[in-house]
Order: sequence, then C-alpha cells, then structure tokens
Amino acid sequence: MSVFNLKSDWPPAGDQPKAIKELLTGLKKGMRAQTLLGVTGSGKTFTMANVIASVGKPTLVIAHNKTLAAQLAQEYKEFFPDNAVHYFVSYYDYYQPEAYMPTTDTYIEKDAQINEEIDRLRHASTQALLTRKDVIIVASVSCIYGLGSPKEYEEKNMKLFVGQKIDRKTLMQNLIAIHFTRTNVDLTPGTFRSIGALIEIMPVSEKIAWSITMDMLGIASINKVDPVSQKITDTPSSIFIFPAKHFITNKAEKDRAIKAIKTELATQLKKFEKEGKLLEAERISRRTTYDVAMMREVGYCSGIENYSRHMAGRKAGSAPDTLLSYFPKTKDGKPDFLTVIDESHVTIPQIGGMYAGDQSRKKTLVEFGFRLPSAIDNRPLRAEEFHERVGQMIFTSATPSTYEKENSEQVVEQVIRPTGLIDPEISIRPILEKGKYGGQIQDFIAETLQAVKKGGRVIATTLTKKMAEDLSQYLKEKGIKAEYLHSDIKTIERIQILTEFRRGTFDCLVGVNLLREGLDLPEVTLIGILDADKEGFLRSDTALIQTIGRAARNAEGRVILYAETITGSIERAVGETNRRRAIQVAYNKEHGITPKTIIKQIKDITEHLETDHMKAVKMNLGIDAQIFAKNPQKLLKLKEKEMSKAVKELDFETAAILRDEIVLLREQLVK
Repeated sequence: MSVFNLKSDWPPAGDQPKAIKELLTGLKKGMRAQTLLGVTGSGKTFTMANVIASVGKPTLVIAHNKTLAAQLAQEYKEFFPDNAVHYFVSYYDYYQPEAYMPTTDTYIEKDAQINEEIDRLRHASTQALLTRKDVIIVASVSCIYGLGSPKEYEEKNMKLFVGQKIDRKTLMQNLIAIHFTRTNVDLTPGTFRSIGALIEIMPVSEKIAWSITMDMLGIASINKVDPVSQKITDTPSSIFIFPAKHFITNKAEKDRAIKAIKTELATQLKKFEKEGKLLEAERISRRTTYDVAMMREVGYCSGIENYSRHMAGRKAGSAPDTLLSYFPKTKDGKPDFLTVIDESHVTIPQIGGMYAGDQSRKKTLVEFGFRLPSAIDNRPLRAEEFHERVGQMIFTSATPSTYEKENSEQVVEQVIRPTGLIDPEISIRPILEKGKYGGQIQDFIAETLQAVKKGGRVIATTLTKKMAEDLSQYLKEKGIKAEYLHSDIKTIERIQILTEFRRGTFDCLVGVNLLREGLDLPEVTLIGILDADKEGFLRSDTALIQTIGRAARNAEGRVILYAETITGSIERAVGETNRRRAIQVAYNKEHGITPKTIIKQIKDITEHLETDHMKAVKMNLGIDAQIFAKNPQKLLKLKEKEMSKAVKELDFETAAILRDEIVLLREQLVK
C-alpha cells in the first residue's frame, strides 16, 4: 500500500490514464529516464501526482525558478494534503556572491539577505526526509549546491523527554552547540530564552515554541505553545530538536578540520612566497586566521561553507553533500527515490551550467589570496554528478529537447486535454505582401480588430523591447487599446498589466519573451508572431511551440506566423502543432466532445495587499508618508514581515512586490 494519499475531485481524463499507465510500466521495468511530453493545459502535474501515489517513494520535483516551484508545491499540497509536501529553494532575498575583478582591482564582499521563512522551509524539507517516507520536495536548481552532511545533521538532533535527567545549564549548552542562539526578547526560529525554571525554544522548521519546565531532577514537562497567543496546543512526552544550521560538526571533527585548514594555509603561503606574491600571502593568512579563530570559539564563521570540504573530511575535488544526500538510499547505496524534472527543456541546461560559472569566480578568488584552494570544492554538482545521485527520472515538458529524447528509454505523449481543447490553427503569412501597404503590421492590425470585435484578446510577440514599445504606441494611434510588457517593467506593474488585459481594460498585449512558459490567459483568441523567420532563441522551434501554446486555452484560439521564408524552426513547430491538433480533433470526433474555453476567475493579487498599514506606506504612490517620516526603520520591518508572510504562503508574486517596495523605501531612506 502506498504511503501517499492522493485526493482529487476528478479522475484522470483525456490522455492522462494512458500516460500514467505507460510511465508506471516504465518505472517497473527499471527504466532510468522517461519523458512525459505533455501539451500545454493537459494536466502534467496531475499525471505525475498519480504516478507518485502509485510508486510510493519519496520524490524530488525540480523546477527552473522559484515562482514555478512555488506553484508546483501548492498544486502537490492540494493533491496530497495528508503527506509531507515541502518547498526547497535558495534562501536569499538578495545575494551578491563574493568576487574579485583583477582588471580594476575590485574586491566584492559577499552580501546576502537571508529570508528566515525560506530557511525554515529548507530545514522542514531536510527534517522530513530524515524522519518520514511520504515526502515530496519541490525544489529549484539550488538543490545541487552544497548543504552540509546529513549524517552530522541527523546525529546532532537532540531528544528531550519528560523525566530526562539534565540540568538547565547543560540543556542550554547543548542548544548552543547545535547553533541555537540565546535571546531575551521575542523568539524567532533558531533561538531560545530562559526565564527562571522555564526554557522556551523555537525550532528552525516550525513557527511554534517548545516550553520546557525544569525542576531539581531535570525536565518536568514539555508544552507545545503558539508563540502569538501563548496557548498550549499539545503536551508531548518527548520531542526532537534538529540543529539550527545545516553545516554542523562535532568537536572532534571541528578540531580535525581546523588542523587541515591550517595545513592547507601553510602550503598556500609557501606557494605565494615562492611566486613572490607577498600581498596575496598576507591577505590569505589574515583572513584564514580570523576564520579559524571564530570556528574555534563559536563553532561557526561567516563563509564557513568555503571550508565545507575540510569540515566533512572529503577529498580534494570530491562532490559536496547537497539536498540529494538527504534522500534515502538502498542497502547497496543506490538512490531510492523518484525525480521529476519539470519544464525539462529549461531545467536540464540550468543543472548542467551551474558548475562552470561558479568555478570561474572561485578560481580568481583563490589566485589572488581571498580564499584557500579548498573553497573551490564548495560548489554545485556537475551534471554527471547530479545524474549519479538521482534515481529514476521523469522529464516533463511540452517541448522536450534533444537531450531528453536521446537519454529517455521511452517518450510518453499526453496530447489529449481533459477539457477537449485542441491546439490552435496556424497560418503563415508574408512579412511584406506584394501589392499591399504596411506588410505584417497592417495585416496584424486588421486581424486584431476582427478578433476584438468578437470579444477576444490578442497577443503580439516582437524581437526586442523597443519594438514592443513602438508597436503598442502605433496600435494605440490606430484605435486599438494596447500595452507592452517586458522585463524592464516592475513586478507590481507587470501583474497589474496582465490583470487588466484579462479584464478587457485593453485588448492587445505586446511582448518579447515573457509571453511563453507559464502564462495562463484563456481569453486570448489570437497570437501574432512577428518576424517569425528570424532564427535564434526567440524564434527556435521550442520558443515557437511554447508561444503557440498560449492560444490553446481558448476554443477560438489561432496563431499567425509572419515570415518571408519557412525556416527549419517554423517547419518543425508547425509540423508538431499540426500533428498534435490532428490527434486531438480525431479523439474529439470519436468521443463526441465539443471543446470549451477554460473559464478562469480573474484575480488581482495586488488587491489583498491593502492591509491597514500598507495603505499608509506605499511611498512610491505618494500615499501618506507620515509613518516613514516618523520611524522609517519600523516601516521597513513591517514591510519585511509582510514579505515573510507571503513567502510562508508560497505567494512569490506578492513577495516580489513587497521586495520592490522595500527597495524603494531604502532608497528614500538613503536620500
């Protein structure tokens, strides 16, 4: 019996039952890798949820950005409300990596702002993997970066139980040893406070507090307390407290690591002195000596991850421990979990590309004496190391690349949508038609007017931001309500533009590359792809198929490609779309299905941002600046609290908006 309990209001439909059966058969046969080629809107996540429920193994789902990962985590939580679904991404709100630029002699110190809520979620992920079997971790590519030894992390968890013979001082020392911080004010994750015979602890993985009452013999009682209301919600007889940091080392290992660091320092100093690099020698000596002193005194130092190879006792050049190290293994040491790589045509290249960029930066730091050579081993996994550390894989994409096809033992197609919707009709028209004025622009205007008259929305894709801006202005001059959208537009404006587009405030949205993966606009009936024959990233067959898919959520959806020549990308994209469309039409005809446009409620996420204090602090809109004038730091803290709340709810669009507002407030403060 599976450890997962899948809950859904509907059974698999369309191609989903066939895809689920074929993928499960492949897994039972021991296939190392499979590809789920699922068209836009076919319910790939629901298919994978059914596969996960049947397999019954811990599962890692990797996405190529935080927002997509958050969306997937929410969907899997809805499918598996009784199981452990967690979210693991980089915990930095802001991150400037340590770097040195020799040409200008500029050293850039590492600067980072850690989001405590994401850090909590990361700890919740690793603790779930070490304590449960029914675990789904939805992660970004940050899961291939160094994390700390799971063995040390697990061994250092502290069991506390009623009747345990331990004195107050020893308990506090044990907490400090696993990197908890003592505080006299409000508890935050990873802190504890002592008031008389009471010790209160807030673990890093939960927003609760453990209230430990001590007596002359040891622990008299343990209460689980709501940190806000101070109400007791549970009285367990025993609890486990995991370390507050993933990089954890016992005293013996720490002493061994410090000895190894000092030996490496001596070797590097000899090398620099032999090469006549006295400045570099002084630099590395000063920095390393300080770090070693901090590790010896408090067990930790800023940038301790750069010494991770020594802390873990690994050999030079060996791969670091990562999130993958926390997943279970078989008795013979092989990975015993399922890996799903979402939007694999984007995610796989990301996984493969992280190592080279990281190494280039680190080698410069080592060469000029800012880091020891062992810092190079604090790195992401190489592509081959990643594949060695995962078990059976399923790639999911509407446009799998050559890599997936060549490395999959089978490609499972999910072409039939549960809604019966078919891929849009495609027509190819010349950019400059003989005997007609204006070419593609004038033709697009005529088609747009026709689509708008019928109540539809229209998308136009251009090659550059300038072209998008100019075209939207030209359309306005021709009486068409249009707006442009590209990466220079702030997050809050971007969301408002999309919301107003869906509401019909304007009819035509002009953009560049933001109109591909992940954009759900069921009101769109026409997409015009301008200059479709300009081969490149924006007009590759993958990009064209993804863009065409934006019109697949409306029964009236159609796409016009403007091109003078039929490129290989156009030929492949049109051929693949027409192949899928033929299958879909035949299925609908056989089963008497009439496609219906998806009806999706229009929500503006900025509406629920209007909390009482936020209405008064939107400085960029000029609304009541009194709070900022009186106490700017208080205002920043309020904003940061709202951002953390949004992160906790995996609402990263809201969090991004709040982040932008915080940046504006800080700029105001500097001025």
